Amino acid sequence: MEEDDRTIVLRGTGVSPGVATGKAYVFDRLDAQISFYRLEKPALVAREIKRLRAAVKASEEQLKTLKRRLGEVEGVKPVYIIDVHLMLLRDRVFLSTMIDRIRELNVNAEWAVRLAVDKYREVFEKIEDDYLRERFNDIRYAAQMILRNLAGGEQGSIAGAGGDVIVIAADLSPADTAQMMIDRVLGFATDIGSRTSHTAIVARSLEIPAVVGLEKITRVVRTNDTVIVDGSAGLVIVNPEPEVILRYEEKRRLAQDARAECLRYACLPAVTRDGRQVAIGGNIEFVEEIPSALTYGAEGIGLYRTEFIYVNREQLPTEEDHLSNYSRVIGAEGLSWATVRTFDLGGDKFFSNPKLAKEMNPQMGLRAIRFCLKEIDLFKVQLRAILRASALGRTRILFPMISGVEEIRRAKEILEEVRVELEGEGVPLGDRIEVGAMIEVPSAVMIAEALAREVDYFSIGTNDLIQYVLAIDRINERVSYLYEPLHPAVLRMIRHTVEAGHAAGIPVAMCGEMAGDPLYTMVLLGLDLDELSMNPMAIPKVKAVIRETTMADCKGLLEEIMSMSSGVEIRRAVEDTMSRLFPAEFGANGQ
Repeated sequence: MEEDDRTIVLRGTGVSPGVATGKAYVFDRLDAQISFYRLEKPALVAREIKRLRAAVKASEEQLKTLKRRLGEVEGVKPVYIIDVHLMLLRDRVFLSTMIDRIRELNVNAEWAVRLAVDKYREVFEKIEDDYLRERFNDIRYAAQMILRNLAGGEQGSIAGAGGDVIVIAADLSPADTAQMMIDRVLGFATDIGSRTSHTAIVARSLEIPAVVGLEKITRVVRTNDTVIVDGSAGLVIVNPEPEVILRYEEKRRLAQDARAECLRYACLPAVTRDGRQVAIGGNIEFVEEIPSALTYGAEGIGLYRTEFIYVNREQLPTEEDHLSNYSRVIGAEGLSWATVRTFDLGGDKFFSNPKLAKEMNPQMGLRAIRFCLKEIDLFKVQLRAILRASALGRTRILFPMISGVEEIRRAKEILEEVRVELEGEGVPLGDRIEVGAMIEVPSAVMIAEALAREVDYFSIGTNDLIQYVLAIDRINERVSYLYEPLHPAVLRMIRHTVEAGHAAGIPVAMCGEMAGDPLYTMVLLGLDLDELSMNPMAIPKVKAVIRETTMADCKGLLEEIMSMSSGVEIRRAVEDTMSRLFPAEFGANGQ
């Protein structure tokens, strides 16, 4: 990856929920370059006042046109906040304040607008109420429209963005935001703003994913960069990895389907009709996703991917940086447990600092636990932070890409060294920290009995396991048709892992995408998995299937398909069963 195309993660304030992925359009509204000159003759004063009145009138007409066009968009009502700006433009005091500056100081109209706005700013900054103080922005937005028309309408316009883009700007007016709906803009992100701004209110009313208060997004994003806006978590990801794009596209799709189901099933326990209960966890990448995970029914965090802590940094994260993140996850109110996966970095994974050589096959190169065991100092920084945070709640550490007993033993040795160091320093730790192995390499499946004696739990990562078992790159379009979670080899590996874990008395979870697809839920129940962890927005539908089925039905389906030798045949049988038992979800009109 070239330096200019590095992944950048920015955190701001999510003001309108939803996920949007698209190309960036950097909107540059001229605001700083305001001309200034003295008016030497009385006739010039009269001309400037006439220019100002004409610009105000033009701004008013533009807002009226925008309001009318917005009303023509199907399913959208004109936004009342536009009326606020119309009232301002028609307000005699607002106009006379600017005219008085021209007359008293003999300055041009642009500078008079600037002086008037500065005066209002002084007044509003003295107001203690956040919501009322934000109303100054309405004056500023109206002034910007006037300035644009004084300049002959040559300043930037959202209308020039075209559809299917993510608008990036220092700030946006409610009129700009409303224009986005007309132009079918996917979402927006700004340097400044808050949840109480009118722009945020407009974004929510139009259901445009939006994040504000990012501080520097206009400095790091270029037009045509690929951008993800997560308005629920308040995150913007610039130049994301292909795998991250796929995950967020899945989040976007699931969000559209999850609202009604969320209300019905999200907060109910995942218990079958005959009493089998399954633990349900949420997979997250950022601490900002925890409220959403709880809303959609996660009982705990089944997978916290920690790689993004390393992104967008000039220097490696410190122990305190790690601790800040882990404390917010492990100590989050409402979560029964938190699984922190140690970083899966190296190979083709993004990373801020390491100077790693290019690898011919990075997916199978120096990454994950292999990288950790090579860079022990980095590994210890992360482990120290996890152990320190463990005092705040039930903590599970998950080591990724384990392929042999030696790796898990060495990782445990380093963890024990860190624990002894912290105890020697008098640092409080959790009473019992559970250590798990991520089963995502075929060799780990084949020696699962030995690995089970070394750890407290297994977590099956189906994303990598499937691609390794079937020898395909899951994001390669040419072979993506071969990616089949219901392939008999995959199912047998899952069954073997569960049986080995249970024989050793440890629970077995699944944290791959397979766990979050309700089509597979009955199969996974039949395989006796103890925990399913997934994208939080998938939880309601999975819970719905669990609560409406029985273990007898699940075991019957599993027995039927395990005798089959073809993934196509198995898929057909599973789809037929799900369509019969859940016609609304999986029938001709369902999934």
